[in-house]
Amino acid sequence: MSETLHQLVYYSRNAVSGDGANFAAEVNSILEASRRNNEAAGITGALLFNAGVFAQVLEGPLEAVEATFERIQQDERHGDVSLLALEPIAHRSFTHWAMGFVGQSCANAQRFADVGLASGFDPARLGGQKVHAILYDLTLEEEAAAA
Repeated sequence: MSETLHQLVYYSRNAVSGDGANFAAEVNSILEASRRNNEAAGITGALLFNAGVFAQVLEGPLEAVEATFERIQQDERHGDVSLLALEPIAHRSFTHWAMGFVGQSCANAQRFADVGLASGFDPARLGGQKVHAILYDLTLEEEAAAA
């Protein structure tokens, strides 16, 4: 019996304080914990940070995705957590990513800066499908660059 996959898209305001080095260390801490926990729970996805906002896609079994989202809502490093989409999906978009952090390369940082300028990077204005599309495109580019 196979379990139906679900995709959850959310954004939150950055509540991590500190300078560049402290912020980078905190984001790395978030990523390490996310990768460890997500792999154990059967969750894949991608995370993006821009202009003080985290945007993330989580995909996997509904119960695991909801439990992960609940932990994120309780995490004091995330403020104003807002759900953009939660829906069943036929297949995963981020099969190779227990939790990818995309947009780190110079090229992707520039590309994403343009998205931020066009929208003010307000994920609520972008919506769940657009946030998913941005993250998906960036993961494909990151995978191609790593190959």
